[in-house]
Amino acid sequence: QVELVESGGGLVQPGGSLRLSCAASGTAFSSIRSVAVMGWYRQAPGKVREMVATFTNSGSTYVEDAVKGRFTISRNNAKDTTYLQMKNLKPEDTAVYYCRLSYGVLSENVYWGQGTQVTVSS
Repeated sequence: QVELVESGGGLVQPGGSLRLSCAASGTAFSSIRSVAVMGWYRQAPGKVREMVATFTNSGSTYVEDAVKGRFTISRNNAKDTTYLQMKNLKPEDTAVYYCRLSYGVLSENVYWGQGTQVTVSS
C-alpha cells in the first residue's frame, strides 16, 4: 500500500505564494522508496490533468514552461515528503494539485494523492 497525502492548498491573491506538501507512507512505499519518482500535476476545471514539475529517474528536476521560474519542486527524504513551492501565483494557476508517485522500468506503477485545491483570486 502506498499513501500520498497532499496539504498546503488554499485561496491566495495574485502574486502570492503557497507551498504544497506531499507526504508518502505505507507498507509498500517502504520497499520502493529508493526508486520512487515523485511529481506534481494539476487539473483545472474542464481541462485535462497536466504535469507541473517532477523529479526524474536520475534525481534531477523538470518544470513545465508555464510555471518555470515561479514553481520549484524539492524534497526532504528524511520526512518522505515532496514539496511544490509556488510564487507569483496567477489566476490561471487555479486548479486541484495532485502528487504522483511512479516506479518501474517504464514508470508503469502509478499512485496519486487525493489532491489539494489552489485558488488564485482577488
